[in-house]
Amino acid sequence: MSFALIELTHDNLPAVRTINRDDIPEAFVDTVDTIMEITDYGRDHGCLGYTFAVEMSGKYIGLILLGEALHWETDPPEMSERPFYRLMGFVIDQAFRGNGIGRAALEKTIETVYREFGPRPIALGCHRDNEGAARFYTRHGFLKTVYRESEDYYFLRYPESRPIIDLPPTSQEKA
Repeated sequence: MSFALIELTHDNLPAVRTINRDDIPEAFVDTVDTIMEITDYGRDHGCLGYTFAVEMSGKYIGLILLGEALHWETDPPEMSERPFYRLMGFVIDQAFRGNGIGRAALEKTIETVYREFGPRPIALGCHRDNEGAARFYTRHGFLKTVYRESEDYYFLRYPESRPIIDLPPTSQEKA
C-alpha cells in the first residue's frame, strides 16, 4: 500500500475532483472545491497546516485538510484558550476504503503537521448521522464530545493520546 501525500493546488484540483465520493453527502464532507477555498484562505492568512491529496499509482484517491484552527463560537470550551488544529475534508475514494489507506493517510498527515509546526490538539466535526466516520475517528484516538456545531459533533484528539502505530513509508519518502 504505497501512496503519496501531494499538496492540493489549483493545478491538480481538476484531477482531485475525480475522487469518487458519490456515497458521501456534502453534509458529511465538504466538496473538493470548498476545501480548495478553505485552503486558499489559510494560505492567504498564513495559517499553519496542509491540504493533501492522497495519490496512489498515478490516481488521486483521497483528500485531507489539517490546519491551524480559527476559533469558532461553537468550539468546545477547552479549545478556547489554546491553539489547535482542525481536521476538515477528509475523504477516501469509495473504491479504496477498508484497506488501511485512510488510517495511514490520517496518521501520516498528523505526523507531518506535528513535525513541521508542532503538536497541538486536533478537533473535527463529524455529522451526527455519519456513524461509520464516528467509529473510524474513535478507533484512531479521537474522543466524541457533547459539543456540536450545527449537525456535527466535535471530536478531539490530544497529542499525548495519539495511537502509536508503525506506518510504512509513503512513495515520497522512499524517493
